[in-house]
Amino acid sequence: MVKGNIHSLETFGLVDGPGVRFVVFVQGCHMRCKYCHNPETWELCSGEEWTAEDLFKKAFRYKTYWRDNGGITVSGGEPLLQMDFLIEFFKLAKEKGIHTVIDSAGNPFKRDKEFLEKFDELMKYTDLVMLDLKEIDDEKHKLLTGHTNKNILDMATYLSDMGKEMWIRHVLVPDLTDDEAGLVEMRKFIDTLKTVSRVEVLPYHTLGLIKWNNLGIKYPLEGVRIPTAEEKEAAEKILVPEGLGVE
Repeated sequence: MVKGNIHSLETFGLVDGPGVRFVVFVQGCHMRCKYCHNPETWELCSGEEWTAEDLFKKAFRYKTYWRDNGGITVSGGEPLLQMDFLIEFFKLAKEKGIHTVIDSAGNPFKRDKEFLEKFDELMKYTDLVMLDLKEIDDEKHKLLTGHTNKNILDMATYLSDMGKEMWIRHVLVPDLTDDEAGLVEMRKFIDTLKTVSRVEVLPYHTLGLIKWNNLGIKYPLEGVRIPTAEEKEAAEKILVPEGLGVE
């Protein structure tokens, strides 16, 4: 029986997909984003172990909150590092007709046979993928996260080609991910995707700073300010296609 390494649970999530969500935050992420607000989820082999059945039983208790447009979201950490567990978990959810969402940064994606077999199987039970596009320029992406974005952009194209609904998210960090040229290029890429139903610009915040301090890790964006409402609005005008923003 496959067990998942779980960091935490949120029973009434309002920003992790449509409607009210039961949100599962999994352990494990290979990227080291400079603005990460969950650095305690980086290590895979930590957290609490759950079976898919036990976790689903826990989640299903909150079904009355979801009504007709909520459901279950798995976030992280990086959910795609635990696909075997997610397949079992989402199978149980779909048996009950529950809407399922994966919130991913796409870093594990690759087009080898073994990975794609599991990924395709997982997508059978996934209604929506929320994909975080951090930077469109590959070199800037490497500086920001420690990893290339080529496979992440490839994942977006793959999902589009298979007809899977996506929400695209971009964290706006002043003087780091907010340059106009980069936003224009990211918009051009988003326009190539056929299944994007929403694009969100998320303003950078410093709520994770205390977690870095508690872990004894130097915070790389010390002193970086949060973006203004005007800066967020300007970025949205560039990045968000008409009708696909947050109402």
